Amino acid sequence: MAYDIGRQPHSEKKARSGGIELYSADDGMAGRKEYGIMNSLNVEQIQEIIPHRHPFLLLDKIEDYEPGQYAVGYKCVTYREDFFRGHFPQKAVMPGVLILEALAQTGAVAILSQPENKGKIAFFGGVQKCRFKGMVFPGDTLKLETKIIKSKGPVGVGQATAYVDGKVVVSAELTFMVGE
Repeated sequence: MAYDIGRQPHSEKKARSGGIELYSADDGMAGRKEYGIMNSLNVEQIQEIIPHRHPFLLLDKIEDYEPGQYAVGYKCVTYREDFFRGHFPQKAVMPGVLILEALAQTGAVAILSQPENKGKIAFFGGVQKCRFKGMVFPGDTLKLETKIIKSKGPVGVGQATAYVDGKVVVSAELTFMVGE
């Protein structure tokens, strides 16, 4: 699989933290790629953190994550996805709810990678401020970013954005609850 893993699609600025120079995006999500201090995961490692499996695992790779803070992942959309047989036969478009699910799975990596959440499940609690701004077709690579913006006990909120070729296709706030 080929991944289009370039710079963040939003403006970046350098910041200094503890003597280590980091890239931080305007939205607060770290872009540490240039400095070689990223936490990446392959599919097998993702499956050690979240309970999803084929055909409902919608992540191919996590490029970077910080437990309890954020995760950046990728989904390579192929024509062989089961949902394209019926959505839509005349024009294959990835269902928006599955893009939201991919964003939720990305956020679940950030939440469930915390030691206190090992072996638990992150459930949907709600979707707010959702905007669908573009379509996703076979051959597209979805870049998925979820930043945890609120967390209290087992409940939290993630700011989630999906991109194709640097353009926002979906943005939303996802509420989650961690349970057994």
